[in-house]
Amino acid sequence: MDIETKTALVTGAAGFIGSHLVDRLLADGYKVVGIDDLSSGKLENLPADIDLRQMDIRDPELKNVVTDVQPDVVFHLAAQISVSVSTREPQLDADVNVGGALNLLEGIRALDTNRPKLVYITSGGTAYGDPEIVPADESTPIRPLSPYGASKYAVEMYLPIYEQLCGLTYSIIRLANIYGPRQDPHGEAGVVAIFAKAMLAGKPLTIFGDGNDERDYVYVGDVVDAISRASVNSLPGPFNVGTGIGTSTNRIFELVAQHCGHSEAAIHGPDRLGDINRISLDYSKAKRELGWTPQVSVEDGLKTTVDWFKQQAD
Repeated sequence: MDIETKTALVTGAAGFIGSHLVDRLLADGYKVVGIDDLSSGKLENLPADIDLRQMDIRDPELKNVVTDVQPDVVFHLAAQISVSVSTREPQLDADVNVGGALNLLEGIRALDTNRPKLVYITSGGTAYGDPEIVPADESTPIRPLSPYGASKYAVEMYLPIYEQLCGLTYSIIRLANIYGPRQDPHGEAGVVAIFAKAMLAGKPLTIFGDGNDERDYVYVGDVVDAISRASVNSLPGPFNVGTGIGTSTNRIFELVAQHCGHSEAAIHGPDRLGDINRISLDYSKAKRELGWTPQVSVEDGLKTTVDWFKQQAD
């Protein structure tokens, strides 16, 4: 089958990563159908003519959408993504992240023939917790510090079971901290977006803890490239997608401030429950098996991101 005729189903299509993935798939000649309940995703992130089914991934009707669309590949990004919400409401978190994924998997299982490849997008940082050795590779013990990390990892456990139940083929992508244009500045996941939006508005900013905590920041365009490569590969992973470099929150603040022309110092608040102290991801397996390496440095990526936020503010 020619790639031009392939159909991709993207859950969480109107979200930050999902919308960039949709753009890439359309550019690659796919027919794309999106699913999003628009609880955090935005219609303006998507092309006007996109086939978007507005629904919750827990909706029993999801199975009918899978049957109707008959996708060649499914990208599962829809999730409850807030660590702090997961600590307050762990049952809700599991209901969306585990229950929603199982609803999708049952939709795939119900197909008579031509079951699609599934690419499952999860979080490496929250799965590994505070690893003893960084950068963490895929053999690092799974020790989530939040219900969010636990729910996202739980779905990984189901995938080989569905491989046995219905011949599912899948790849698992474990992401570092993603940033870039369209990131939502609301919620703790998007520290770059939060900083950029507040600085451009001239508002004071709070850093939780001393700001020396380190995360692995990977640009959204690089992430989409890894997801795309996994979709045409038969290897299950899991694949870490990051840069292997830890960058402190203080350094991110400093770089974003430079691009925003912001001179006010940050206010330091208390540490947050469930937050990780130090994480970066070893991507050598993705390099070896997917031919993927990150292309965008944090300095260049932050400049592009801040430029995008400036355009939104104009």
